[in-house]
Amino acid sequence: MVFVTLKYIIIGDSEVGKSSLLLQFTEKTFAAVHDLTIGVEFGAKLLDLDNRKVKLEIWDTAGQETFLSITRSYYRGADGVLLVYDIGKRSSFEHLGRWLQECQQNCMNPSLEIMVVGMKADIADGQRQVPYDEAASWSARHGLHFIEASAKTALNVETVFVETATTILRHFDDANQARMRANHKVQLNAASSLATPTTNECCNQA
Repeated sequence: MVFVTLKYIIIGDSEVGKSSLLLQFTEKTFAAVHDLTIGVEFGAKLLDLDNRKVKLEIWDTAGQETFLSITRSYYRGADGVLLVYDIGKRSSFEHLGRWLQECQQNCMNPSLEIMVVGMKADIADGQRQVPYDEAASWSARHGLHFIEASAKTALNVETVFVETATTILRHFDDANQARMRANHKVQLNAASSLATPTTNECCNQA
């Protein structure tokens, strides 16, 4: 069986549910009170996808401006990014553009998979400050996948990681097939250039 390791980073404002998302996915637990992330936190989980063992290495970054210089180094080599906001906190949604720009400036992967995740989907409708349709529309305009999730109830938590990992693997497969086609074309061209035309010796005799 093929073994693949994918690197994820989780970004967004402080206290939007990034650490809770990581904890629910990796350990299936939820803590109502969670200490603020200082710098970065790490978690990992093994998945079986498309006949492959896929290890997700997930870096949960601090949302405070103070730690931006530290967290920027973790963008390098990322395969997937989860852009997280709190559906009950309007400002965290309004800051998504800044976080997306930060990601695009520091992630050099042209096939980077980014998903927008609206956390705390379990809150009452009266507490919601970001309508679902508005967030879905914003994500679509930027060419990003979108989902709402809850670390408290585990709603869509597994889906967030499985869907992004599946898409990343598809990117890998497409890139491998493109390389194979390119290599095959090079081999055909090389074989063609090595072939020498035969000459009819009788036609060259005086």
